Amino acid sequence: MKLVIERGELLRALGHVTSVVERRTTIPILSNVLLKATGSSLQFKATDLEREVQDEAPADVSQPGAVTVPAHILHDIVRKLPDGAEVEMRRDPEKERVTITSGQSRFALQTLAPEDFPDLATGELTHKFEMEARELKRLIDKTRFAISTEETRYYLNGIYFHVASGAAGNTLRAVATDGHRLAQAELPMPQGAEGMPGVILPRKTVNELHRLIEASGDKVMVGISPAKARFEIGTLALTSKLIDGTFPDYGRVIPKANDKELKVANAEFINAVDRVSTIASERGRAVKLNLSKDKLVLSVNNPEGGSATEEIAVEYGAPALEIGFNARYLLDIANQLESESALFQLADPGSPTMVKDAGDEGTLYVLMPMRV
Repeated sequence: MKLVIERGELLRALGHVTSVVERRTTIPILSNVLLKATGSSLQFKATDLEREVQDEAPADVSQPGAVTVPAHILHDIVRKLPDGAEVEMRRDPEKERVTITSGQSRFALQTLAPEDFPDLATGELTHKFEMEARELKRLIDKTRFAISTEETRYYLNGIYFHVASGAAGNTLRAVATDGHRLAQAELPMPQGAEGMPGVILPRKTVNELHRLIEASGDKVMVGISPAKARFEIGTLALTSKLIDGTFPDYGRVIPKANDKELKVANAEFINAVDRVSTIASERGRAVKLNLSKDKLVLSVNNPEGGSATEEIAVEYGAPALEIGFNARYLLDIANQLESESALFQLADPGSPTMVKDAGDEGTLYVLMPMRV
């Protein structure tokens, strides 16, 4: 293998694939990136056996071939080379090394056989559809904060993507919950998604996908099968195994008869919760909401740290109510709302509360109360 590639192109592609490479692994080849030079491009592949990222970059290939080299070391080398530098890569099969030359710099890296590099074959993807990168990013943004980190309930350690039917027709819906709060976001069902199996995308994959699409204005080609999902963005491709489990019937926890409605200016609410929760103990972080006619008093009482109260004007006409919530959970939800007003639908101090974005019909949040 012998080729010349521009440093910026090499760094871009390496940056995409090396993030799935674990820094500590008991399987040596998983520390490596697979480089394959063909035609006029260099292809990259990295995996942790759960996820696989592929990319390619234009290169002047004089001798095709394949090799695997330590991913993070190669990335660090390229990152430290000067902008605009030309990088020559040459494989020496006798010494089982790859020589990297740029200007006066020369590096030799140990290699492992490319034939031993694992392939996370997707098999047949039963459903394929295209969607805007920003729309997929929005679904992730609105829900990923509610993903559970409790490993024993592994089926909650991801976002549940599925087709649902709503008042405005079929939608592609994303749901995440950790048992204390639930986040749901949806958008009109993309063409080709009809009948797709409901899939649970693992937390690591969700975060990786978010990172890859953040800087992209492209469309995303999504492929789904019962065991794997694949996302293609331009030359980039992320393949991931799915969580093998059944997501709970989340519809049962979405309250249907919450008849007390509170409307509050969202920015003012966020600031007030943030201020009073300064006093809250890190362990409990409970904030009490005391509601009466067009008035909300937020309070925190921490026997070790003191107390705090703040009053804000709201729209509320139902009977007086006192209810407590985890301050961090309240802020997580409020920070997702895009319009100026937050809409709370409440029942009683022991029942789940529904939070909606006044300007967005496609999202809703459910929050379990705390005793205060």
